[in-house]
Amino acid sequence: MKLCVVGAGHVGLVSGACFAELGHRVVCVDNDPRRIAGLKRGVIPFYEPGLEALVRRHARRRRLTFTTSLREGVGAGEVIFIAVGTPPKANGEADLTSVERVCHDIARAMASYRLIVEKSTVPVETGKWLRRTIAINLRGAAPFDVASNPEFLREGTAIHDFLQPDRIVLGVESAKARQLLLEIYQPIKAPRVVTSLASAELIKHASNSFLATKISFINAVAQICDRVGADVEQVAEGMGLDPRIGRAFLDAGLGFGGFCLPKDIEAFIRIAEKRGVNFQLLKEVARINQQQRDLVIQKIEDRLWNLTQKTIGVWGLSFKPHTDDMRYAPSIGVVQQLAAAGAKVKAYDPQAMAIARRCLNGATFCRSAYEAATGSDCVVLLTEWPQFQHVDWRRVKRLMAHPIVVDARNFLDSERLRQQGFEYVGVGRGP
Repeated sequence: MKLCVVGAGHVGLVSGACFAELGHRVVCVDNDPRRIAGLKRGVIPFYEPGLEALVRRHARRRRLTFTTSLREGVGAGEVIFIAVGTPPKANGEADLTSVERVCHDIARAMASYRLIVEKSTVPVETGKWLRRTIAINLRGAAPFDVASNPEFLREGTAIHDFLQPDRIVLGVESAKARQLLLEIYQPIKAPRVVTSLASAELIKHASNSFLATKISFINAVAQICDRVGADVEQVAEGMGLDPRIGRAFLDAGLGFGGFCLPKDIEAFIRIAEKRGVNFQLLKEVARINQQQRDLVIQKIEDRLWNLTQKTIGVWGLSFKPHTDDMRYAPSIGVVQQLAAAGAKVKAYDPQAMAIARRCLNGATFCRSAYEAATGSDCVVLLTEWPQFQHVDWRRVKRLMAHPIVVDARNFLDSERLRQQGFEYVGVGRGP
């Protein structure tokens, strides 16, 4: 099938490449000429494991092409997926300016039937506005449908999540739209959840908000564990064996970051408020998540007495491993607080260094984990990159001024570190 994907960001580019992998012919449109020029040369604008090879393979086969012309994309694809950014406004609502502009331009370019699909994360009832915007801007009488197909892609595992998903959610209003979307996803073996447009829009916000709630819940439990001498890892294991709860997202630590969870929680709160619902639970989820940064700072200060003129090595800056994404990364607040308190921060990340240099103030950037540890009074792990589990700890200990490790992700082997003479500090791991 011939498809058009509007937006070549994390969602759009991964979706376009994976649609090509399923055998479709895909035109990917973006209004950034430099990004499109780079993609035509095989240059991927962000780090996502496996994506560069996938894009290059299907670009060579002409299954995946790139353009800045939305008119060209609309002309080439019967089904158009909108995957442009929906950043938060100052009040937490999703900014749908780009979505509206794209719908306006799609309508002006349409000459025959098109199915326009929301791929971006948008508030419930956005589909109504899409339909209205397209209808009033059509230059002819071309028929169209609007549908919702929310993405559930995790950065770092996005290709796997697309091709081997837990479920495929399709919000449709016509038999034709349903048929087209089922045909597109026919090669993928996963449950299909076919719903109304509004239900599909709500599923994405509700899913992300629930996952965030699990994270904040276990972080609140971790605070109790620290006060009573319990181990939150053992508590989470005992909870997770209950099939009604499950172990996923019960990992205490620094809290969640990235572009999706923080943004979607705030948007969902605003969505509820507009309909007269006070979603107080989610407000508390956001508060607990922010509090975790302060608690980690406190753990560092408790070991060093004062932060002024102390040297602190930071391992990991991206909001999660296997990505270079620094958007809403918890590391930003932690590093800035440490620097504001007078500490010298030496930071290293396996992938996010270039982006971190542009958005993170108050740190000296290092070329390796060992360089960040050299002369440090404390090493703080903020992102659970697998590389950090395999460092030479004897070497790290020789390099550090004092052998103190604050593991803000409960990721390292605490027993091994203690046996090698480190003072290990986790989150909710007891005294």
